[in-house]
Amino acid sequence: MKKAIILLSIGAVLSTTASAADAKTKKDSKKDSKTPVVVNPMTNKLDSMSYALGLNVGADFAQSIKKIPGGKSNLDLVVKGFVTAMKGDSALMSKELATTTLRTYIMEEQQKETDAKKIVGEKFLAENKSKEGVNTTESGLQYQVIVPAAGPKPAATDSVKVHYTGTLIDGTKFDSSVDRGQPITFPLNQVIPGWTEGVQLMSVGAKYKFFIPYNLGYGAQGAGETIPPYSTLIFDVELLSFSPAKPVVAPAPVVEPVKEEAPAAKTKKSAKAKK
Repeated sequence: MKKAIILLSIGAVLSTTASAADAKTKKDSKKDSKTPVVVNPMTNKLDSMSYALGLNVGADFAQSIKKIPGGKSNLDLVVKGFVTAMKGDSALMSKELATTTLRTYIMEEQQKETDAKKIVGEKFLAENKSKEGVNTTESGLQYQVIVPAAGPKPAATDSVKVHYTGTLIDGTKFDSSVDRGQPITFPLNQVIPGWTEGVQLMSVGAKYKFFIPYNLGYGAQGAGETIPPYSTLIFDVELLSFSPAKPVVAPAPVVEPVKEEAPAAKTKKSAKAKK
């Protein structure tokens, strides 16, 4: 009887402990449901390293594959081709054909993306130019006078001081001297053509909004990761001041004095000859 009571007591303790553990697990799970369960099913260090290597390579590759033009791929076939290459098994296509196929696909998808970006920019500018207050220059630059000002205007060779904010047509802000609280000064002929042309229309104190086609901006190359290729750009610009660019004075060439060679010493024989 005592034995039975002891067993029941032990069972009750185990049940209570299990319930408490289960409650704690559920509580922790709710607290941080994203915390991965750390399990290492590998039986030796080589297998553990191999699996870890696969995870690391896979994670990096997963990020890279998202950057392929078009943004799509058949992951099952990607893995199949990867494993085939790793094992050296017989492949469905030669290495040369694989390289050509990949290159051709990327070039075609890049062209599609380029054409799409051009169309979006052209459509935006076509609609924008008909809006009230928007002017279009012969080059295709569009501008809107936000705050007018009278007075002299800078020349392309002048140095200007401005505050500005730059955005893409989808509203993405990529740069702003206003946010930094620090205006910028630069020679006007050393920036993108849209700026060189547009700022010359302004007087000190004026604020303009420029709508710059890609060919007057950063063109087919874009600028880093913030400005994609073929981007139409929007700039809010305030001209604070300008001054003639300082001429670059080349340093005077250093002319070393010509050293005259000393006359050769007269030999005794020459002296005797004169006698």
